[in-house]
Amino acid sequence: MIRLHDGGVYLARGTTICETTEELYARTGLTVRDAAGRVLSGREARVQAAQGTMARRILNAHDQSGDSDRLALTFDSLTSHDITYVGIIQTARASGLTEFPVPYLLTNCHNSLCAVGGTINEDDHKFALSAAHRYGGIYVPAHLGNIHSVNRELMAACGKMILGSDSHTRYGALGCMGVGEGGGELAKQLLRRTYDFAHPPVVAVYLSGKPRPGVGPHDVALSLVGAVYKNGYVKNKVMEFVGPGIASLSAEYRNAIDVMTTETTCWSSVWETDEEIRRYYTVHGRPEAFAELHPDEVAWYDGCIFVDLDTVECTIALPMHPSNTYTIRELQENAADILNETQKAMNAQIRGASFDLMSKLGSDGRIRADQGEIAGCAGGTFDGILAAADILRGRSIGNGAFSLSIYPGSLPACAALVKNGAVSDLIAAGVILRECFCGPCFGAGDCPANGELSLRHTTRNFPNREGSKPDEGQMAAAALMDSRSIAATAANGGVLTAATDLDIDYTVPEYVFDAGIYEKRIYNGWGRPEPEHELRLGPNIKDWPAMPALSEDMLVKICSYIDDPVTTTDELIPSGETSSYRSNPERLSEFALFKRDPGYAGRSKVLRSWDRERLATGRVPEEAAAVYAALSAAGIACDPAATNLGSAIFANMPGDGSAREQAASCQRVLGAGANFARQYATKRYRSNCINWGMVPFLVDDPSLLSLGDYVFVPQIREAVLENRATIRAYCVKPDGRVIPFDTSTGPLTGPERQIIADGCLINYYKEH
Repeated sequence: MIRLHDGGVYLARGTTICETTEELYARTGLTVRDAAGRVLSGREARVQAAQGTMARRILNAHDQSGDSDRLALTFDSLTSHDITYVGIIQTARASGLTEFPVPYLLTNCHNSLCAVGGTINEDDHKFALSAAHRYGGIYVPAHLGNIHSVNRELMAACGKMILGSDSHTRYGALGCMGVGEGGGELAKQLLRRTYDFAHPPVVAVYLSGKPRPGVGPHDVALSLVGAVYKNGYVKNKVMEFVGPGIASLSAEYRNAIDVMTTETTCWSSVWETDEEIRRYYTVHGRPEAFAELHPDEVAWYDGCIFVDLDTVECTIALPMHPSNTYTIRELQENAADILNETQKAMNAQIRGASFDLMSKLGSDGRIRADQGEIAGCAGGTFDGILAAADILRGRSIGNGAFSLSIYPGSLPACAALVKNGAVSDLIAAGVILRECFCGPCFGAGDCPANGELSLRHTTRNFPNREGSKPDEGQMAAAALMDSRSIAATAANGGVLTAATDLDIDYTVPEYVFDAGIYEKRIYNGWGRPEPEHELRLGPNIKDWPAMPALSEDMLVKICSYIDDPVTTTDELIPSGETSSYRSNPERLSEFALFKRDPGYAGRSKVLRSWDRERLATGRVPEEAAAVYAALSAAGIACDPAATNLGSAIFANMPGDGSAREQAASCQRVLGAGANFARQYATKRYRSNCINWGMVPFLVDDPSLLSLGDYVFVPQIREAVLENRATIRAYCVKPDGRVIPFDTSTGPLTGPERQIIADGCLINYYKEH
């Protein structure tokens, strides 16, 4: 059972939930007092007790602002992988980087197969190694571990904060607050600037009970995502895990739940710590990283999610979102109805090929999958793989169409599984053991065949995350499940099976961490920069192109109009094989919106060429001249020669999912000047737009705009710098009609206003 409280709650002594101050005082005898000892009530008591959360204490310890309303954070370490680190370092380098001011861990777990693009992926890796030497970084070679497993093992520490350029930067179960952001925010930290953010609300996740054997962390995580994603209960908030149920969970079980909090759209997470976490740090050779973390005797939370672990069942997230959850029992009992509704929704969402999900339902009423994957920061844990081995020991997945691959999260975890015999049991059952690689999470590893359904213990099952290309007639789909139920399904030849349906004697062997595996291969240059060390720039590693500052007025054309309820970053810039071009801004930009709106890049480039011609010659193309004529006829003053001409997109809620800044930077490289949206799915995507100089407009009525419309915004530079609450804009229709409307950018910090005005973060640092 998962229950959401309608409002905030007090947590007393870590166990008692009270919804009002009066209830708190009456039930517990505790009081909330100010510094002078005065007993508080109402809002005063809540504000004071809010200081008692673990999250608030950690944030305050990292805050440089001294402002009670806003944070200016510095982080203890940074981390990036090989899809993001080149752009970040290039941005910081163009802005005056001399050395890394905090430990910066560079992993190679996304482009590590080097299967597409010739030498360019390995060129990126060698660039990172040379940057680690030059600036004093930490370089983790390919196949050694995925980004989050390595950070858990080597970098997380209780009370610390880590900023990563991957959305699943989550180390809260280890008492360390992780934040996933776009590359611009990491570049700021590299340049000794701060991460500026309003104090986030904190929501308690109260765990009680103990999971039944066979119920795994993905079952708990997916149940949480299903309960809170669609209603936005924790959007841009901190999830703080408390309650007696925590004690029943191993450290890796907690890690596997925690990493999935990203899919709730929360901002960060943190858990209470105990002897289990102390053991985790001790086993990994870092006992000093442990500290006990608990909320104060009385703490106020802005919401509460009550989770009874006793009642959690084996769960599946059907395509195409981790929130599309059902218990496996519920799905089996209502298979035809649920599969049919899911199929309709899938095919309405996908452009191109269709998917026949109903074909997975046999005449015997059983659901059959074609593939299983256990991988990465969520599924590739020691505990998760060991549980799969316990289920498959002495069994066979058979020689039919169903296959199962397992990607350990780190090589030390894999070595421990080799030593205790789990790997032998898995291989004997027909499992393929793979390298430490994140590919199955984003469509670059073990892509299923056309028409196949893959069951995955990974983080996401967004459209095309399994590697299909519907625009080319290829369509597959992924559903998320825990490693235990995937192994149970494999043991049943691909017939969907909950792990709780099997009677398994789960083993708990001691985990032995071999630090030498990392010590022999990881280059640790932290604190020892070599400024004379030459950066190794492969032929695909290009500098960011010049980007213009914001002019006094703005004219943009809507070059893509997306009316889907939510637009993911995968749709804004596809993952998979395009990742190979992430170090080449111009080449990568060709893929912007490629799967969702293939014509977008071409339309946007036309506007970019027109603006370049305007800057070079002062001439305005005929189509834009007609727009200016319509504006003049409507009595609206404009100066075409002095006005930026660019592209824009409209989407109802863009930016769900990945932290990859390329979702925004590719638009900017193509000449975009703005996004228009009813709301932004995540804080990190909105920040990416800002850091790349695009105005994040908000509109209440999307019917005002259409594909091909122009939007003129007079005095936009002044409006941004003043952060006006309302900005007057004009939509110019193809027939010449001019429709005025009001828009806004939402709250902007002082630096954010100047970054937009300067045209991008790189320009901002050059100017200031």
